[in-house]
Amino acid sequence: MAGAITHDNEQPAAEGRQSGPLIVTEDADLLDDLLRLCAAAGATPEVHHGVPEQGGGWEAAPLVLVGDDAVRRVRGAARRRGVVLVGRDQDDSGVWRRAVEIGADHVLMLPDGEQWLVDRIADVAEGVGRPALTVGVIGGRGGAGASTLACALAVTSAREGLRTLLVDADPLGGGLDVLLGGETADGLRWPAFAASRGRVGGGALEESLPKLHSLRVLSWDRGDCVAVPPQAVRAVLAAARRRGGAVVVDLPRRIDDGVAEVLAQLDVGILVVPGELRAVAAAGRVASAVGMVLRDLRVAVRGPYTPGLDDHEVARLLNLPLAGEVPVESALARPHEGKAPPGAAARGPLARFCTVFWERALAEAGGV
Repeated sequence: MAGAITHDNEQPAAEGRQSGPLIVTEDADLLDDLLRLCAAAGATPEVHHGVPEQGGGWEAAPLVLVGDDAVRRVRGAARRRGVVLVGRDQDDSGVWRRAVEIGADHVLMLPDGEQWLVDRIADVAEGVGRPALTVGVIGGRGGAGASTLACALAVTSAREGLRTLLVDADPLGGGLDVLLGGETADGLRWPAFAASRGRVGGGALEESLPKLHSLRVLSWDRGDCVAVPPQAVRAVLAAARRRGGAVVVDLPRRIDDGVAEVLAQLDVGILVVPGELRAVAAAGRVASAVGMVLRDLRVAVRGPYTPGLDDHEVARLLNLPLAGEVPVESALARPHEGKAPPGAAARGPLARFCTVFWERALAEAGGV
């Protein structure tokens, strides 16, 4: 069991270096459980029987876990956010009164609340802040150029100094690491995460992936695995978002359970549509399916155009906001053979398109 309590006139915990939680308890069995949960979350706690004499420990800890046995000893401590009262007696109605007395945000009962607590401890251990701005790119029809745009967006984001992860969600697309010229780069690919459940550490995920062109890439290997369970997709993408910065996902045109998990975590979707009537018709079907999960879907139009069409007309026909016209770079029309990846030319038209997109998207999101 876990419950939340809302306080007025709260003061946030003191800012500073992220560290493990502070545990306050004299209950040996409870302490063993809390130490085990901290270890599972990858955090090293500080343990006291009461409020630390050097008061900074109470104010500075990113999370305070107070055993129900220690309520009396912490009752006079300064009020702060991030205090969790931890007990075991599910039938003890007085625990809520004691939680209010010490200014706790949450009441948690073990063992039922273990997973919630592991996630909360892991959050503070990783120093979670604003989640990554997460953008998905999907083609309105085959060959629309969605993978090229996804790579260009990621390369541009990394060049602007954002922590960037490029995710290949299309197992049949040939691998974005190939498009970036890094198919032999060391690091894990999607099949390595197929057994992931619950929570994946964001820092561990980032460090395990290939680093190409100043960004991290999660792509597919050349093996037989062409699917990852939806719960693994959910866990991996959630871990990526917790690291902040930008996450760019190259999406397949089919919507299965795994893709639905990705769509549910996107902030913005870009539907890439060539300026042709058949492409617009196909894109309408894709937009209908994607729009069932993703609210913010925008269209990026790529020429050349069928007579009577332009980018604004395509957006009107699809009833979607226009993200812009995707420029064509002649160098990208040739097969990639170790050349610079899409968007690498900072002054090129594709990079300029991506820069404008990020400027607008980040402004709308309030910065990252």
